[in-house]
Amino acid sequence: MSQDLAAALDIGGTKIAGALVDARGRLLVRAQRPTPAGDGPAVMAAVAEVLRELGAAGEWERAAVLGIGSAGPVDASAGTVSPVNIPGWRDFPLLAEVRRVAGELPTTLVGDAVAMAAAEHWRGAARGHDNALCMVVSTGVGGGLILDGRLRPGPTGNAGHIGHISVDLDGDPCPCGSRGCVERLASGPSIARHALAQGWRPAPGGDTSAAAVAAAAATGDPVALASFDRAARALAAGIAAAATLVELDLAVVGGGVAGAGEVLFAPLRAHLASYAALSFAAPVRAVPARLGADAGLIGAASAAAEAHGLWAAPGRA
Repeated sequence: MSQDLAAALDIGGTKIAGALVDARGRLLVRAQRPTPAGDGPAVMAAVAEVLRELGAAGEWERAAVLGIGSAGPVDASAGTVSPVNIPGWRDFPLLAEVRRVAGELPTTLVGDAVAMAAAEHWRGAARGHDNALCMVVSTGVGGGLILDGRLRPGPTGNAGHIGHISVDLDGDPCPCGSRGCVERLASGPSIARHALAQGWRPAPGGDTSAAAVAAAAATGDPVALASFDRAARALAAGIAAAATLVELDLAVVGGGVAGAGEVLFAPLRAHLASYAALSFAAPVRAVPARLGADAGLIGAASAAAEAHGLWAAPGRA
């Protein structure tokens, strides 16, 4: 039997998903468990259940590599993860623990936003672009880089983490230790928090999430619109900084906040035109991601396949 598939894991604070992925980016076998709210061993037990379910499906023998996209921070060089949204895992030896279950498949660990970048470059909005930043804007803000046509995760698997570029030197302190980070201005909770502080109020007993702020902005609520404009300005400043540093031509924006559509993308394009002013940075465009919830699995598979030469350069296929 030929070994022509990539196994993939997508590990986050809400769910742990797994799949066997073919060379066309199709998910042939899937498995999923909710992420336990308990301690680290309970989370790893759920990961093991997902892997065993994939193994029981009859196609596991075709898996040549394993890719893991995890909420971070991750340290790919050490094989450890410390996800902010999985409190039981701090410097958790994920790579070693996965190998106890999955065996010695060649394995690649990257951050979840880096996995999203790999996916969008292979089968999504960044396909055909050799220099792109792909971003997840949700509870946090993360990113991954495609440079010279290849995924560039960096030594620890975190390169492209645009959420912690400072765009406001006198801004609010960030949990990362810096201040004025993109994430502190543009994440979903930050948008909602700012809107409430500026006087926006939902209906009594109503939703106070960023999605509710987006819905209000879509009806013309000035405070809600201003809150999204502020977030878009922070994203634009971060994207322009990245484009100036490494000459990008595309920024792909996904995640829950991107679901606001033109409420986010209209001011983002306007601010980006202002911030990316130098001739070599000006071509950068911001577009929505295409792959949705499957991006983590597709990207983890692509990152592993590229790292270990499984397919013909997935990022270029």
